[in-house]
Amino acid sequence: AELVAAAAAAPAAAKKSKKTTGLNEAPRFGRVRSNLKMGVLGLPNVGKSSLFNLLTEQSAAAENYPFCTIDPNESRCPVPDLRFDWLCDLWQSPSRIPAYLHITDIAGLIKGASEGAGLGNAFLSHIQAVDGLYHVVRAFDNPEVIHVDDSIDPIRDMNTIMYELCRKDTVYVDSMRAKREADVKKDPKNKLPPVFFTVMDKVKDMLDKNIPLRSGTWTIEEVAKINELVPQCITLKPIVYLVNLDSKSFKRKANKWLVPINEWVTAHGGGQIIPMSVDWEQGLWRVKDDPVAKEAYLAETPGCKSVLPRIVKVGYNVLNLQYFFTAGDTEVRCWTIPAGVCAPEAAGVIHSDIERGFIKAEVCSFEDFKTLSNGQKSMAAVKAAGKYRQEGRNYVMQDGDIVHFMFNVTAAKKK
Repeated sequence: AELVAAAAAAPAAAKKSKKTTGLNEAPRFGRVRSNLKMGVLGLPNVGKSSLFNLLTEQSAAAENYPFCTIDPNESRCPVPDLRFDWLCDLWQSPSRIPAYLHITDIAGLIKGASEGAGLGNAFLSHIQAVDGLYHVVRAFDNPEVIHVDDSIDPIRDMNTIMYELCRKDTVYVDSMRAKREADVKKDPKNKLPPVFFTVMDKVKDMLDKNIPLRSGTWTIEEVAKINELVPQCITLKPIVYLVNLDSKSFKRKANKWLVPINEWVTAHGGGQIIPMSVDWEQGLWRVKDDPVAKEAYLAETPGCKSVLPRIVKVGYNVLNLQYFFTAGDTEVRCWTIPAGVCAPEAAGVIHSDIERGFIKAEVCSFEDFKTLSNGQKSMAAVKAAGKYRQEGRNYVMQDGDIVHFMFNVTAAKKK
């Protein structure tokens, strides 16, 4: 139960911290873009594809044998948000577009994947292509669902995954270092700076010890150098651990593996942990369109509710994404942006001409609009209260801003 509470509190804390975050304040690994992806990984038959199907409402193969997923399945799922729902109810617009989280279902890894075992090298390349990871950990025992190692041991499974990811990163880092050093030999005038050796030696040492790179203590200069030299390292990616329990354990919020898993995660770079049960979620999914059956299903497990919305929200947050709203009679829409971008860059998500011809942004927070509008489709009361602001180019966008951009494009874009 403590793990559930901690996982639930984490995304709320992340949202709170974003209010003061700028891109130049907190160096981050990886790409700074609005179309980032979460990948679902784990050993075969731990519930990855079944979870992917639940999140994205698809029917990806989820058969009971290793490697039933070979090519990665990609889809997206809406990010649940009561603010968006409230705006849709108010405006009753014909077009309603929520924020989406893009998710990739990656085939199961096995021991030796970094050396090509199973279909390992292809799978590890698929992991490199995403920006954050859902690591599904099997903590349920079901003789009808085979385990690739013939027994249930989440700690062993997590050690296997961590080892394979670190080995893949080691091969990648060694190749990037060799390439840079070869370039210097060709042209001795291009000397490598001291920070190159400091960073590469530290990276290699951590990987040799099976320590994920994201858990290291890095300076701003070192982060920039890592993003330049080895941006595709898998262990740089943020990770969310999804502990797949049997229905019985999920209902009573207890399982013998939860404490050992928490201790392992703490000792291996940290990360958010969300206990869940694919089996229980599938039962709820089957009755989702029958209100009476759904109510009866939930009544059997008082205090239990779907954790799928929280999984989506946490994934969105660990990618450092947020969104602003545009709302009117024709459309209510969420626009995804990286946390910390300024108003012109946010305008460019709508259209490049708006960014190019940016004049100002007329902004109010969702909370102010909901409190002051009295349920009216008007900003008049918000303006009267002094909460409707005009912001310039240096304004850092806040999560949940309601925005109207003013722009003027008088000339063709320069080629």
